[in-house]
This record gives sequence, C-alpha cells and structure tokens, in this order.
Amino acid sequence: MGEPKPIKFQELLQLSSLGVNPASITFNTCTIESDSFICIRDKKDEASSPEVLIVDLKNGNNVIRRPIKADSAIMHWTRQVIALKAQSRTLQIFDLEAKQKLKSATMSEDVSFWKWVSETTLGLVTATSIYHWDVFDPAQAEPVKMFPRNENLNSNQIINYRTSADGKWMVVVGISSLGGRVVGAMQLYSKDRGISQAIEGHAAAFGTIRLDGAPEETKLFAFAVRSATGAKLHVVEVDHAETNPVFPKKAVDIFFPPEAVNDFPVALQISQKYGIIYVITKYGFIHLFDLETATCIYMNRISGETIFTACGDRDSTGVVGINRKGQVLFVSADENTIVSYVLEKHGPEVALKLASRAGLPGADNLLQQRFEQLFSSASYLEAAKVAASSPRGFLRTPQTIERFKRVPQQPGQMSLILQYFGLLLDKGTLNQHETLELAQPVLAQNRKQLLQKWLGENKLECSEQLGDMVRPHDMGMALMIYLKANVPHKVVAGFVETGQFDKVLPYCAQVSYTPDFIQLLQHIVRVNPEKGAEFATSLANQEGGSLVDLERVVDIFQSQGMVQQATAFLLDALKDNKPEQGHLQTRLLEMNLLNAPQVADAILGNDMFSHFDKARIATLCEQAGLLQKALELYEDPAAVKRVIINLPGAPNFNPDWLVEYFSRLSVEQSVDCLDAMMKHNIRQNLQSVVQIATKYAELLNPQRLIDLFEKYKTAEGLFYFLTSIVNVTQDPEVVFKYVEAAAKMGQIREVERICRDNSVYNPEKVKNFLKEAKLAEMLPLMVVCDRFNFVHDLVLYLYQNQQFKSIEIYVQQVNPSRTPGVIGGLLDVDCDESIIKNLLSTVNPASIPIDELVQEVETRNRLKLLLPFLEATLAAGNQQQAVFNALAKIYIDSNNNPEKFLKENDQYDTLTVGKYCEKRDPNLAYIAYSKGQNDLELVNITNENAMYKAQARYLLERSDRELWMFVLSENNLHRRSVVDQVISTAVPESTDPTKVSEAVHCFVQADLPNELIELLEKIVLEPSPFSDNQNLQNLLLFTAAKADKARVMDYIHRLEGFSADDIAAVCIEVGLYEEAFEVFKKIDNKEAAVNVLVEHVVSIDRAQAYAEEVDIPQVWSRVAKAQLDGLRVSDSIDSYIKAEDPRNYEEVIEIAVAAGKNEELVKYLRMARKTMREPVIDTALAFCYARLEQLAELEDFLRATNVANIEESGDKAYAEGLFEAAKIFYTSISNWAKLATTLVHLSDYQAAVDCARKANNIKVWKEVHGACVDKKEFRLAQICGLNLIVDAEQLQALVKQYERNGYFDELISLLEQGLGLERAHMGMFTELGIALSKYHPERLMEHLKLFWSRMNLPKLIRACEEANLWPELVFCYYHYDEFDNAALAVMERPENSWEHQQFKEITVKVANLEIYYKAINFYLEQHPSLLTDLLQALTPRIDVNRVVRLFAKSDNLPLIKPFLLNVQSQNKRTVNDAINDLLIEEEDYKTLRDSVENYDNYDAVELASRLEKHDLVFFRQIAANIYRKNKRWEKSINLSKQDKLWKDAIETAAISGKSDVVEDLLRYFVDIGNRECYVGMLYACYDLIRPDLVLELSWRNGLHDFTMPYMINLLCQQTKELATLKADNEARKAKEKEQEKTEDNTPILGNRLMITAGPAGGGGHISPGFGQTNGFAPQTTGFGF
Repeated sequence: MGEPKPIKFQELLQLSSLGVNPASITFNTCTIESDSFICIRDKKDEASSPEVLIVDLKNGNNVIRRPIKADSAIMHWTRQVIALKAQSRTLQIFDLEAKQKLKSATMSEDVSFWKWVSETTLGLVTATSIYHWDVFDPAQAEPVKMFPRNENLNSNQIINYRTSADGKWMVVVGISSLGGRVVGAMQLYSKDRGISQAIEGHAAAFGTIRLDGAPEETKLFAFAVRSATGAKLHVVEVDHAETNPVFPKKAVDIFFPPEAVNDFPVALQISQKYGIIYVITKYGFIHLFDLETATCIYMNRISGETIFTACGDRDSTGVVGINRKGQVLFVSADENTIVSYVLEKHGPEVALKLASRAGLPGADNLLQQRFEQLFSSASYLEAAKVAASSPRGFLRTPQTIERFKRVPQQPGQMSLILQYFGLLLDKGTLNQHETLELAQPVLAQNRKQLLQKWLGENKLECSEQLGDMVRPHDMGMALMIYLKANVPHKVVAGFVETGQFDKVLPYCAQVSYTPDFIQLLQHIVRVNPEKGAEFATSLANQEGGSLVDLERVVDIFQSQGMVQQATAFLLDALKDNKPEQGHLQTRLLEMNLLNAPQVADAILGNDMFSHFDKARIATLCEQAGLLQKALELYEDPAAVKRVIINLPGAPNFNPDWLVEYFSRLSVEQSVDCLDAMMKHNIRQNLQSVVQIATKYAELLNPQRLIDLFEKYKTAEGLFYFLTSIVNVTQDPEVVFKYVEAAAKMGQIREVERICRDNSVYNPEKVKNFLKEAKLAEMLPLMVVCDRFNFVHDLVLYLYQNQQFKSIEIYVQQVNPSRTPGVIGGLLDVDCDESIIKNLLSTVNPASIPIDELVQEVETRNRLKLLLPFLEATLAAGNQQQAVFNALAKIYIDSNNNPEKFLKENDQYDTLTVGKYCEKRDPNLAYIAYSKGQNDLELVNITNENAMYKAQARYLLERSDRELWMFVLSENNLHRRSVVDQVISTAVPESTDPTKVSEAVHCFVQADLPNELIELLEKIVLEPSPFSDNQNLQNLLLFTAAKADKARVMDYIHRLEGFSADDIAAVCIEVGLYEEAFEVFKKIDNKEAAVNVLVEHVVSIDRAQAYAEEVDIPQVWSRVAKAQLDGLRVSDSIDSYIKAEDPRNYEEVIEIAVAAGKNEELVKYLRMARKTMREPVIDTALAFCYARLEQLAELEDFLRATNVANIEESGDKAYAEGLFEAAKIFYTSISNWAKLATTLVHLSDYQAAVDCARKANNIKVWKEVHGACVDKKEFRLAQICGLNLIVDAEQLQALVKQYERNGYFDELISLLEQGLGLERAHMGMFTELGIALSKYHPERLMEHLKLFWSRMNLPKLIRACEEANLWPELVFCYYHYDEFDNAALAVMERPENSWEHQQFKEITVKVANLEIYYKAINFYLEQHPSLLTDLLQALTPRIDVNRVVRLFAKSDNLPLIKPFLLNVQSQNKRTVNDAINDLLIEEEDYKTLRDSVENYDNYDAVELASRLEKHDLVFFRQIAANIYRKNKRWEKSINLSKQDKLWKDAIETAAISGKSDVVEDLLRYFVDIGNRECYVGMLYACYDLIRPDLVLELSWRNGLHDFTMPYMINLLCQQTKELATLKADNEARKAKEKEQEKTEDNTPILGNRLMITAGPAGGGGHISPGFGQTNGFAPQTTGFGF
C-alpha cells in the first residue's frame, strides 16, 4: 500500500443512474447550493415536456420530479424551498413541503446569475446591478438593490456570487475568453464603505480564523487567479479589528501541470472547521492550502471530467462538486491522516497549528514533548498556551491543573492557574473539572457575577457539583446550573424554593422525572395555599392522567380547612365526569351543602357531575332548602310527590323549570303529581297545573286532563287548559269541549273564531249544537255552514225562523260568493220572486260568481229571472265574461238577433256559447268557433254537418300548420272531401302567396304526393300568379320524382325556372340517372354529366365516347379515374396522358404496380416528372427499372438528379428478392447495414462481413452471422460472433443457434475467444461454463477455478445439476455462499465430491442447523474414523445433548468419547451420563472418579445405586463418595464398612458433623474390636464425641490404654478454658466495681432541668395524629425544608 492520503474522496451519486439526460448535466441546467439538494432541469427529448428533478442527498438520494417549465431552478440550502426563474425576469419562490407559493416578483432587467447567499436571502446579478431578496421576510416584497455592477464585468459570464458571514462584504465572479485563454474578473464590494474594487480572479470565498492571542476572529478574503504570467492564491484580511494582530497578506503559487494549459480555478471553498482552503480547477485538480499560512498541503486530480459547479458542505469540512459525467463527488480532509501527512511533508509548525485549530489527532506526542519542555524550562505561560490549545483537550487534565496550582505565584502578577483558566476561557468551554476548580476561588471572593457572565457565554460545563457549590451563594444561578446539568430532583427543589411552582410540571414532563408530588403539595399548601391549589389542579389535569391520588389531595386541603381551594381543585379534577370518581363527586357536594349551599346549588345547576350518590345529596338538598335540586335528584315517587306539592310556594320558584321537570316523569307519575297538587292546594297550584297540562297535553292524554279538571269542578282551569291546546290539537272532541266551554262562559267571539279558523272539529256536531244553543248571534252558525257547505241547511233554518235579515247579512257580509247557492235554496223552498230580486239587488254584482248564479237558475229553468239583474250589472260597467255569456244564451233562446250579437260582441266566451249553439243552430256555432279560433270544435261541427267548403276556406284563411296536419291526417274520414274543396274552391279564390305556400307545405308534410301534384299542376302549369315560382316548380319536380317518375322527363322539358343542380341531385337520389344526365346537358355542365355516366349509369364506354365528343382535359381526367377504378389500367394511363394530369399519381402507381403494368407506368411517370418533382414518383420510376431489370437505366437514374426514396426502394427490392437492384440502391447511399444483408443473399460473405464491420450494427452482425453459420463459414461467423457476444441481450440467442445446429466446439471456441475482449461480461463466462458442462465437462473445473468470480453462479449451478457434475456443483455452491446446498450435495454424491477438509470448511458455515446433524450421520455411516475431527469443528454450533442422544440411540457412543470428554466442561447431564456409562463399561475407575468429583450434573442416587453393585471395589468406593457428597451418611458408611474401607468411613462420619452418626460408627469399631479405628475416630471426630460416651465404652470394653491420649488432651484443653474463664470473670467484677463507684458520685436528678431537657429515648414520643392542631403529623418534603 502507498502512503496514506490526507483527503477522503467519495462518489455520492451518479446522476445518469437516476435517468437524467446527459445533455442536462451542465452549468446552466444543473445546480447545487449545498450538500442537501441537487436541482436539475431535465428534458428527455424535443417532444417531451421539461421537468425539474430534485435529488435529496440527505434522504437516500430520493428523487422528486415536478413538471415545471423554468429557465433556472435552485434549491434552498436545507429546506424544501425552490426558487424558479422564467423569461430571465420572472421570479417565484415555492415551499414544496407546505405546497404554497412564498413570493413572486418581476425584475425590470434580466437576471444573469442568482444564488442563495444565506439561509433566508437570494443574491441576484443583473447586467447593471446586484440585488438581495429576503424570501422569508413578508415586508420585503421585491428584491433590494445592494450595489451597481462594475464595468470590469461587462461581457463576462457570471459564474459565482459570494458574501461574508456578517453580510458586509460581497464578491461577484465572472469569466470571459481573451486571447485564447479564460480570463477571470471579480468585483469586491464593501457594504460599510460603499465602494467596489475590480480584481482579476477566477474563484473567491470569505472566511474567518482565530489567530494566537487574538480576542476576536480575523476576517479573511481568499481568491485564486490564473493570469498570463502564472497562477496565484491570495489571502488578505478585511475589516481589521484593532485588538487583533495584523494578518500579513499571503500570495502563493498554484501549481498547474504543463499539459493543463487551459486549466483554471473554478471553485474555492474555505473549511471553517479545519482552516483549509479547497481550490478546484476545471480539469478536476484539487489543491489544499492552510488558511493561516497559505501553505499548499496537498494536490491531486479527483476527476477526469470537467467539474462545472461546487459548494461547501453543512459541517464546513469539505467540498461537493459535479462533473460533466454526472458524478457527484465529495472531498474533505481525512482527520486521521492529514496531520501526520502535514507533519511529514511540511514540518511541525504547520502541523501543530492545524491540529490545534481543528482538534485533529496526529501531533499529540509532539505537543506533549513541547509542553513538558516548556514546563521544565519554567516557561509556564507558554506551556499553559500549549495545554489550552491541545487538540481534543488531551492535555487539559486534572494533573495539568494540579501542576499549575503548585507553581508559586510571582509578586505583582496573577497566579499561573488563573492565567491558565483565562486562556481556556478565551479558547472555548471549560470541562467539568476545570469549571469546578475555577468556581471555588471565584465564589470565595464573592464574584459570582463572573460566573453569571461565563454561564451566559456557555464557557462553563454545568454539573450537579457546580450547582451544589453555587447554591449557598445564589439559588437562581444554581437552578440554572441544575437545569443545564439535567439534575431533576435538584431542579424541582430549586423551583419550589424560589416559588416557581408553575414550572415544576412542565419541567418534569420534559425530562420524564417523577418526584413525590404529595410531599411537594403539602409543602406548597403550607407556604402558599393559592399556589398550592393551582399546583394540585395542574397535577390532576395531566394528559396521561392524574399524577396524584385525588383523595389524598382533598385530605390535605381539608386538613388545613381550605374548603374553597378543595372545591376549586375538585371542580377542575372531576370535570371529565368519570364513573370511578363518583365518591369524590359526592364528597365535593357534601362539603359544600354543609358549608356553602349556594356553591353546591351552582355546581348542581351546571350539570357537571352524574355519578355521585344522588339519594344522599338529594336529602341534603332538601334539608338545605334547595327543593328544586332535591327534586332533580330524587327517584323515589313518594319523595318526588312530597317535594313537588310544596315547590310552587317556595321562594324563587321557577314555574318554567317545574314544567320542564315533568318531562322526566312517567305518564302515570305525572298525572298522580298533578292530582296531588290540585288536592293539596288548588288555589296555589292551579296555574302550575294548567301550564304542565298545556305542555304535555298530547303525552298525558287530553281526555284524562279534562277529566282531572272536571273532577275538581274548575271550569276556569278547563277553559284555560283547552285555550292553550285547542289551536294545536287534532282531537275533534277536545275542540267541541272547548266550544261548549266558551259558549257556557259567554265567549261568543272565541266560538266564532274557532268555528272560522279550526279545521279539526266535527262540523255536523258543532252545527247541531249551535242550532240547539240558539245563541243571541247567528254568526258562528253562519261560519260553520259556510265553511262546510251547509248553505242549504242554513237557508232552510233561517227561512223557517223568518230570519230574512240574517240571510241578507250572510250574502252581504259573510260570503257573497255563496249567493248562487242561497238563490237556489230560496227557489227550492218556492220563495217569492220579488224577495229574490230584492235580495239580488242588495248584493254587489262584482262579488257574485255569475257563472254559478246562471247555472243555479238555468238548472231550475228560471233564466229569464236574471235578465234585469244582468242588464243592470252590464249598465253598471261590469264587464265580466259570464255576463255576456248569459246574455248570449238569453238572446239565442229568445231569437233576439243572435247573429249580430255573436259577430259584433267580443266579450263572450266563444267556446261556451258555441257549445250552447251546436244543437240549436250549427251556423251560429260556426260563427262563434271561427270568431274564437276554436279549431277542433269548428272542424267537428263542419264535418258533422258536411260544411266542407266553409271548412276549406277556414283552413286556408287560418293558415295554421298544426290545424292543417290534423285535417290532413289519414285518420280523418272527411280528408278527401276537404282536399277537393281546397283544390277546387279555396286555393283558386286565394291571392295570398303565403297562405298558399303554407297549404302546399302542409300537403308535403302530410305525405300526400298525388294530391300535391294535382294542387301544384293547378297552380304552376295553369296560368296563375304562381306559375313562375321557382320553389313551386322545384316542388312539383321533387314530388313527381318521388311519387310519379314517369312525369319527370316531361316536366323537365316543359319547365324552365327550376333549380337544375337540386333537381339533378334528387333525380340521382331516386335513380332517375337519364333525367339527371338530361338536366346537366340542358345547363351545359359537362363534368357533372360525365360523372353521372361514370358513377350512376356506370357506363365507362359511354363516358369515353362522351369524352371524345367534348374532348376537354377535365372530362378525360374523370374518365381516366373511372377506368382506373375499373382496373382498365392501360386505358386509364392513356386517358391520363391525354389529359396531361399527373395529380392522381399515387393511386396510378399503386394499381399499376399491383397489375404488373410496369412498362405503361414508366410512360406515365415520365409524363408526371415533366411537371412534378415528388419522391413518390421518382421512387416508383426507380423501382420500375428494378422490376424490369433495366439496371443500366436504374444506375443512370440514380446518378442523375432525383428525389427518390432510395432506401425505401432498396428495402422493397430486398423484400421482393431483387438483390442485385437492392445492392445498387444501398451502394448509392452507402447503407452498409442493409448492403451487408443483401450481400449475404448474394453469397458474397466476405464482402458482407466487411460491410457489417462498417455498419457496426447488432442487427446486421446478427444477420450476417446467421448466414455465415448456415453456410458453415465459421471463420467469418466467429468475426461476427465476437461482435455479438459482447451484447448480453444477443448472447443467449447466439448460443441457441449454435446448439440447434450442433456446432458445439465452434460455440466453445467463439466464447473462449471472446473472454479476452475488453467488453467481456458475466454472461460470456457463464455461457462458456454451461457449454463446457454439456459438451466438455472435463474442462469445466479449470474454467470455474479461473473465472468463478465473473460468472452467474446460480445459472451455472443449474447447469451442473442438469449435467450431474457434483464436484463442480459443490465448488459453485461454496463460492456462491450457498453452504447449505454445498453440504447437502456432498452428502448426496460423496463418492466423487467428498473431501474431508473441504467438507469441514463448508459445514461450519451452513445456516440450517439440521445440516450439522445430517453431516454427523453422514460421517457415522461413511467416515467414522474422522467423526471426532468433525465434531471438534462443530462443537460451538451444535446441541451437545442432541448429539449424545443421537449416538446413544445408535449405540455408537464409544466413537465420540474424545468429543464427550472435550465438551464435559459444559457440565451437561446428558454428557456426564454418557461419559459415566462409558467409563463404567470400560471399568476406568480413575477417570470416573474425576468425572463425578468435578462435574456434578448427573443423577447421583441412580449412579451410586449402580456403582454399589459393581464387582470392583473401586467403583463401590466411588459410590460411597457419591453418597457422602449427597449427605447420605448412613449409606456411604455402610458401603465403606462393607468393603472394610475404614478410612473412608471415618472421613464420612467426620464430614457429616452429626454426633449420632459418629457415635454409631464408634460403637461399631468397638463391637468388632478394631481398636486402631477406635483411636482414629477419637482424633478424627474429637469435637463430635461426648467424653462420657468415651469413658463408658473404655470402661466397659477395657480400652483405657487406647483412650488415655484422648483423655489427657481433653483435660488439658478444659484446664486452659477454665483459666481463661476465671480471668474474664475477675476483669468483669473489677469493671462493675468501678462503675458503681462512678454512679455513687453522680447527682440524683441529673445535670439538666426537665423543662429545658429534650425528650430522652422514647419517653417523650408524641403519639401520631396529634402532633399538629389539625390532626395531621408534619411531613417532610425531601427537599431540606
């Protein structure tokens, strides 16, 4: 590997992979403003609509497409805001995320360049000025001019515009071509000074740097230029600050390779993070310069294509650029290598500055050495500077601080540690340890304002320790520190201590901290009750639910007697009205009903709660006098009735509420309550009862309510109740009751109103009641009879009672329109006529319906009675039609000159009078109907009376089309009679052309052709005013053509004024072709005439004869077309030649070619070429030469000037097999592709290959290749094939072609030759592998080993499977990472694919765990000797228990014994059992002993039971050990005794620690006389044996000699213990004496007075619950209060 580079280079994106048209990747169409978005104006082709593509680099290169037509589009740095420019002047800003337009403006001049210069502002450059536009400021509607454009930028292309971070400096960059090189020009502008400076340069940028010892940032301007004399990078200071050191100007050379003559800088970016200048050139070179020293750090080429645009990234670490190829490149400094690189290439000074400035690794050792050197040489301040500026602060450690603190302070100077801290503060933020070290002396000097200042500047790292340190001095500052340090419990305590209770909950929610809110609340309530209530409310109203137990909160408030606060809290906390809060609702209401009933009333009145104990609260409300609320809550009917009877008498009674309350009661309960109210106090409750009854009348049943009122005999109540419902009820009985009540109470006006307005009552019943009641006034009865048409009964009643005055009142005042009925009634009762006439004279005629009056009188045959009245009415000026109708009837009946009246009077109704006359005199009826234009009635009366002549005249005079059609309808039986009269009488008499024309039109419309012909002959052929009327002549001919064709020819000869074209068209339409021909001949229209012969007569011979007769070109052309349509091709061509008409050349060519008339067509085409130059003509002529094999003429024609479509002709010749002609065609236009194909058909394969090489087209190569293969020209086929196989799409077809023809070796040779091609692809390697698998399998493995990485392995795997090539298949599976399939394949065909090492490598990589066990079984069956090796490799991956079970089942555990011993360390029971079984079987007791002692996961009892029956004593010993290990002492000892393993038995007894076990074994040894073991027991179990037992056994069995050592040792030990006890006892007695002496000298009552002494011990304990007057013990808050 080469030396590490100091840069990181990355291709972020390839724009072409997103489908971007390469033509759209240019400076004008592709923009990048930041590393967030790329904006491209793309257009696929000329036919496509343009669109804008937005690539979101920060969102997985997501592409947004918008159909936007714009000249330019640029995206915002970070937001989805796009700026669009159209027609160079119209600007629009859109927010794509919000889908809205932000701003738009139209400039007065073209914008040549624009760019985002800040997060909010666009910079615009025009031909004369530079503008800024804040697109997010609503106040800035238009761009604002910043400064005028300098003249040095004239004729320049503007490529960039930059501003400084503070917006005080701007630079415009442009380029132009001069003397063969690109010259850069810049305009630098100072906003503060308002002046510009022209500079030569290609790229520029602004930046800042903090120099050593400088209190402020130094502002720098860097620009790069390549002039005729060389290339330079300039770095200069702008806006120098007086407190900063002067930055010396820098000017360094920029290296350009000799071959890059035309290269120049295109982009310059300053990395603020690293202090590096990036310069990118047009040819893709990048230069890195140190910003402070302008040292060239590194140079390299990053792109072979032109980089046309670039920008910095958001972190200011590098630069993003786009080249012409569409690559989006990102370059930045490599933090891990750049310092080392600079240190090696440019020395320590630059490297140290770079490392310190950017905090980069690579120079730590060097800085450490410098620090130690400076410190050891007492240059403490310089050492402090080094430590303060160390990269990543690696020298800023507690040890460094301690070293500076130990340095003695110089007289008159600040201590070194404070100077060190000053340097750190200048550099940035202190870490936690530094902050604490600095805060201690500052607080000690009480200069907390300094800490406040540094905290405000974020110079200190906040921590809990710092807050604790500041808290005693300033709680507010400490709280701010706790907040920044995220110490929730201290922050909450701080908020409470400072009284900022409202901030506690938002903070806790913000940091997800939950304090003890109850303790907090208790403290706040004691300190500030109002704030406590607010705090409790906020706790209860959290979105996720209450943070405290509401009952405990209420307890807190009640303990302090804070009912008002508790109420306010509960009202807010219970506002959701939840069922589970019912007990709290009850508690709230109880609290207020007992202390503040008005508050409880208001709470209940707001209907806030519904889950409280309603019975309890209702009782309290009743006791508190809140009857209304009690009534609302009671559900017991008895309680409701008890309260409701007293409610109307209560103060502040609300009747409306009571009415509304009854809506909640059932019907029966409501009636019972009303009854109780009436019974209890009818005077007090009547009004309320009436209101309730009125409100719920429908629900409670009006009849029941009426019965209720009648029950208590309150007529007043009944009347007022019914008054309120009578207008709305639909019950007739209710209305009748009301009428009765009103009549009884003398309310006549109310009776009249009901009778007049109500429509529900039974009129018959009411009428009879009123007649029987005999009221003083008859008006109610009149109203009822008038409304319900009882007029006859009324008249009879009044007439019988001699109430003539009432009759007059009725017809005069009540309803004059009923006068006819009254008159009829009087006539029916045979009233005197004088009375009737007097009555009529008193009524206003205008108010009487005359028609009805006449009808009433006429039906009684007394019509003359009305004559005086009618004449008087007419004389009075009454012009009613009915009056005139009546007079007409009277005149007709009296025969008083009715004709005159009917003709002269216009006021009567003609239809009524005509009907009246029909049976009396039809002529009078005709007069009336004709006067009123009653058409249908007139037609009927004339038909019935055979008045056809009158009807005909009326029809012609009326001239109404609808009437004509009615009369002329075929359903009219009288039609013929009427038509005869029209033709013979009416029409001849008429002189009005309009009316005659209407009649004719109606005859036409009625489809009466014969009758119409008769009519028209009468009008046209006979002398009349209409004889020369062209329309009538046309109509006659039209009608004859359709109805009587034989007359048409005669009419054509007799008539002269008709429209010939129209008549001819009609003749043609109806098949009268000869008549049409005669018409055209008559008007000398030769073309139309020949058209008739051709198209209708269909006689080409007559048409040809007619053409020879007239001999004009137009006729010959028409005849030629007809001959062509009739496929008389030769005659048609002769006729076209005679007409010299080439216009129909396309059809002539098509038909002549189809008919094979090539020679005649040549003549026609030569004639056509004289006047026309059309590609179709020349193409057809050329192809005729080809078909006639006149190749010489064809070559001459092609060499001459022509407009033939030669390629089309060649294609047709090729299609028809005219390959020689096609060769001539293709050769003349150098179409190598098609020429190659043609040469294949001419068997000239070498020439075909040469042409294919020139054409270099896949289709051509394919055709030539196919032909060469078919002809077995494999050398040429290989040439063609090499050009085909590089195209992956053609490869498969080519392989199939070779395989189909059986050319397997040739296919393999072709593919092997193609592997060396530059464009060789995966498909070629794959297909060669497949071919080898089929035809040369012995060569496949070698091919796989060489080229497996370039093959499509899945495809090759299928091929190997089909060919049963198992080693190759395994190889493919392995390299395709299909380890599962590889392992299965090996196990399926092990005989030729298994190899142990390979299989082991495959198996450990499989993913399916089952394959492990298949592999184990495979080895068990095939290779058992290698099984252990395989298991060793699979140990980490397999289930050991399953493996053991597997081998145990097949009884092959001995095969895997090494494996079992290897995995026994896992201490699995299955493994332990298997190993133990094997060891028992092998009688390997040593290994078995180790196994059971070291691995305890086995069934100990079962194993011990097996071992104790073993023949070998060693195994029984192991069983005893197992029993001992499992504390089965008796079994272990018995087993040891059985095998006389006395030592084991003694050890077991000693280990058991049980005296009874030891005693049993001791007695056993005594019993069997084993004195040695007896002595051993005394020593081994010394502490477990009772001395008395030893003495007893010794005495009884004569073992004193053996017991004596034990007894001596026992007595020795007891003596020592007694001496120790004696000494301890004496010391204790001495201490007690000393204590008694001290107590004797102490005063009896002690040193302190009881009144001043605090409680001692538990004697002064205050019982819980009584420590405070309110009964609550004081609670700690947990916050030190």
